[in-house]
Amino acid sequence: MSKVLVTYFSASGVTKSIAQKIADDNGYDIFEIVPQEIYTPEDLDWTNKDSRSTIEMNDRTFRPPIVESTDVSEYDTVVIGFPVWWYTAPTIINTFIESVDLSGKTIKAFCTSGGSGIDKCVDDLASAYPELDFAKGLRLTGRESADKIKEWISE
Repeated sequence: MSKVLVTYFSASGVTKSIAQKIADDNGYDIFEIVPQEIYTPEDLDWTNKDSRSTIEMNDRTFRPPIVESTDVSEYDTVVIGFPVWWYTAPTIINTFIESVDLSGKTIKAFCTSGGSGIDKCVDDLASAYPELDFAKGLRLTGRESADKIKEWISE
């Protein structure tokens, strides 16, 4: 049986609640990716070209600092959850990926989104980190059964 770590970044709490449900329902360990500077509602205003999130997402090389990282060495599978920003993963996910050694691990990304899917997110991450093993991702709404989640993680 493989050991699973659920990691997530959540700006508004939606991704957090889903990540906690995944971990709780399946007995997985969990780690929150926390930015050094918490995002305010103004920072997240995607309609404002001067908002923090818009500026960050327009510079795909920017890596928002995180409070801490974690040791993933004991895990076979690392699940990474995030909201979709500008049709892809927020750049803080890159910060996390670059702070840990994911080589030899299966990476399962899930997103929370009102409409955008996960495929472009996973394609972008796999393209940025071709040496890593990104498996098929999943868009979650929080209404999925624990069995569906467990099946996806163990695929």
